Amino acid sequence: MRLTTRTNLAARILMACATNGDRLLRTAEISELCNCSTNHAAHVVQRLHAEGFLTTLRGRTGGIRLAREADQISIGTMFRLFEADIPFAECFDAEHNSCPLTETCRLRSYLERALGAFYHELDMVTLEDLVRGNCGLANLLAMHPAPPAQCGAELGQGG
Repeated sequence: MRLTTRTNLAARILMACATNGDRLLRTAEISELCNCSTNHAAHVVQRLHAEGFLTTLRGRTGGIRLAREADQISIGTMFRLFEADIPFAECFDAEHNSCPLTETCRLRSYLERALGAFYHELDMVTLEDLVRGNCGLANLLAMHPAPPAQCGAELGQGG
């Protein structure tokens, strides 16, 4: 299994916004923080905005930020948003399936159960779980890094 670049980038963008919750981020800043093109970041930001993950403000002083608290953003929901339109295997795509084994193959049911378990696990993870006390992430993504004493304090970690 391999996640799409869009899903990976969406996770990076959400983590960047959560890490910088006190300010608006511009798409150019996000593309630099997330190591991607501004165009690619803009497309993902547009989708995240349309689905209610981000709030955007246009104009010279505009930017983006989380539309809700990080503990209210399910990683499973976000993954489904970007992965659901891409069939996991040919037999999952009714329109383009040409597999001659479809009628008798048992693999699909096992794959469906495995995907269900995968998403179930991600449904229990919030954006807050990814960023809270994550000193390394804060150092990489924060536009204004917090002093080391604050990093990891919530989880009893020193850095």
